[in-house]
Amino acid sequence: MSKINVTSEIKPLQKVLLHRPGKELLNLTPDTLGNLLFDDIPYLPNAQKEHDEFARILKSNGVEVVYLEDLMAEVLDLSDEIKIKFLRQFIYEAGIRTPKYKNLVFEYLYSIKDSKELVLKTMEGIQIWELSRKKREIELSLVDFVSEESKFLADPMPNLYFTRDNFASIGHGISLNKMYSVTRNRETIYAEYIFKYHPEYKDQVDFYYDRYLPHHIEGGDVLNLNDHILAIGISQRTTAEAIDQLAKNLFRDPACNIDTILAFNIPNSRAFMHLDTVFTQVDYDKFTYHPGIMDTLQVFEITEGDIPDTYEDLNVKEINDSLENILSHYLERPITLIPCAGGDKIAAEREQWNDGSNTLCIAPGVVVVYDRNNMTNQTLREYGLTVLELHGAELSRGRGGPRCMSMPLEREK
Repeated sequence: MSKINVTSEIKPLQKVLLHRPGKELLNLTPDTLGNLLFDDIPYLPNAQKEHDEFARILKSNGVEVVYLEDLMAEVLDLSDEIKIKFLRQFIYEAGIRTPKYKNLVFEYLYSIKDSKELVLKTMEGIQIWELSRKKREIELSLVDFVSEESKFLADPMPNLYFTRDNFASIGHGISLNKMYSVTRNRETIYAEYIFKYHPEYKDQVDFYYDRYLPHHIEGGDVLNLNDHILAIGISQRTTAEAIDQLAKNLFRDPACNIDTILAFNIPNSRAFMHLDTVFTQVDYDKFTYHPGIMDTLQVFEITEGDIPDTYEDLNVKEINDSLENILSHYLERPITLIPCAGGDKIAAEREQWNDGSNTLCIAPGVVVVYDRNNMTNQTLREYGLTVLELHGAELSRGRGGPRCMSMPLEREK
C-alpha cells in the first residue's frame, strides 16, 4: 500500500504534514520582508499558540498530525552519510560559495548533535556571529572586513509553515515542486530527503515532478477534485510550462488514474497568489470562491494526446462556460458556489486578503478556517457546513490560511 493516498479535497483527512513556526520568524526584519515574501512580522509566541490550536483541532477530529521537522530529524538519524550529504547540499543551496565559510558553516552545523535542533537551525537561518570568532580570525579576508556580524550566511525560511507549497500529494505520489521564488527554493530540500530516505516513504512514493526542473509550480495551485481529475492554477507561482510537464508525467504513469487536468488561469497578483486562495472545495457539491476572479477566469482542459513524446502528446482546449457549469459537468453533479463574505465586494476583498476562501476540508462539509473571516464563516454555516474556527491574527500575516498550512498525506479511500 502506498504511503500517500490523496484523491480528493474533501474525503476524511487521516494524516497531515505541518510545520510549527519557529525562530525563522524572529529573523524577519522590515528590510527583508519583501525578499522573504511577508507583508508584516508575526509575533512568534502567539503564532505558535495559534498553530498549536490548529493542530489540536485536527487531532480532536481524528487526524494524525506529523511535523516536517520531526520527519527530517528522523532522516538525519539514519546515517552519518545522509547527514553529511544534506549539510553539503544545504550549504550549496544557501548560496554560500566562499570556501572558508563553506567549511565553517559545515563545522558549525555538524557540531549540533541533536538532529531536530540541527533541522530547526537550518530553517531559522545562520548569521556570521554564530560561527567561531577564533576560527574566523585565523585568516581574515576582504569578506570578513566588510561583512557585519549580523549578516545572514544562510537566510531564514519563514514561509515553511505553509507546508502545502513545497510538494503536492496527487493520488499515490507527489509533485516535488520547483518554487517560484529563490527565497523558497530551499524549502523543498526537506521533502526531497523525507520521500527519498525516510523508512516510511522510501521507494513507496512516485515523483510526478522534480524540484530540479526549470519551471516553477507550487502546491497551493494543485487541487485533487477526484481520483481522475486534477485542478491546477496558472498563477503568480505556477507556470503553464510546469503544468504541461506535470500532465505528461501523470498521463505516462500506468499506475496513475489522473486522465484530465483543468487548468485555471487566475489573475497574477499577491492577493491571488495560488488557486487555493480564491477557490476551494468544501463539500461534495459545494465550493467557496472569491467573486473577484469571475470576470478574468479562463479554464482549459488537458487530456492525453494521440502521439506520445511529441508536441501532440497533450490535447488542450479552452472551456467557455461558467465556473459553476464547468464544475458540474466534470464532477457529474450540480455544484453550488459559495462567495467569500457572501458576495459583499468590500468585505470579500478584505476577507480574501486574510484567506477567507482558503479552507481546509477535513471531511465532507467540515472545514477549518480563520475566525477573523466572520462574514465568510457565517455564509458557510448558512449553506449547512460545519465550521471549525482557529485564531489567525499572527499566522495570517504570512498570507496563507488553514489549507496553505497543511499538506494531506492520507485521506480516506
